[in-house]
Amino acid sequence: MLLIHCPYCGVERPEIEFRYGGEAHIARPADPSALSDEDWAQFLYMRSNTRGLLAERWRHAHGCGRFFNAVRDTVSDRFIRTYKADEPKPDLDALAAEAAR
Repeated sequence: MLLIHCPYCGVERPEIEFRYGGEAHIARPADPSALSDEDWAQFLYMRSNTRGLLAERWRHAHGCGRFFNAVRDTVSDRFIRTYKADEPKPDLDALAAEAAR
């Protein structure tokens, strides 16, 4: 079982308390009405599908109910770091180098 740290509650809880919310830090288009159907499809459905560290959105559904971000290794399924939704995306290359030590 995975334990996930909620940065708002400050506790580690089992993964069944959380819900995956997709890739983090995806910026909504500034002028949605100007996008073509292909551009909308790109925005809505195409994600990086990274092998290695990936910034993701999660929700503590059975706890505080808040969304937060997490850096997770998609190969090992290990959570490297969690952080509040309004915090900037961490440097994934630096975290990968740190995790490799």
